Amino acid sequence: MAGWSQTIIVGNVGRDVNFKYTQSGVPVADFSVAVTRRFGGKDGAERQEKTTWYRVTCWRNLAEIANQYIRKGTQVMVVGQAEVSSYLDKAGQPAATLELTADNFQMLGGRGEGEGRQGGNGGNDYGDYAPPPPDSMGDIPF
Repeated sequence: MAGWSQTIIVGNVGRDVNFKYTQSGVPVADFSVAVTRRFGGKDGAERQEKTTWYRVTCWRNLAEIANQYIRKGTQVMVVGQAEVSSYLDKAGQPAATLELTADNFQMLGGRGEGEGRQGGNGGNDYGDYAPPPPDSMGDIPF
């Protein structure tokens, strides 16, 4: 039985885009997005925040658009497929990261509002669906 999933995140970009080409010439870009959830605050309780970081990867034309418009602090909505990757940190302890392969993204207002936007539409016309990443992930440059 086939499955399908889609993840949508809205948050602030934590670092500028890292843009490269694979050995076969496919554009790829990655950046981080912080998604902050606020909760509590009812009945006199102190309001709390929890921030989750995602590593977002864009391929092909979407990678080129991300490189042109996305900057640290920009608020974005990203739609794609999420995966959890585990690794050993610098101290040799198990750790995990959330990775989102973007199908599309939309720049929103926020802390970085106006930064990196060009043209009359504010850089918001991303109507094309992004094709999936290459079959061979071995030539990813990061």
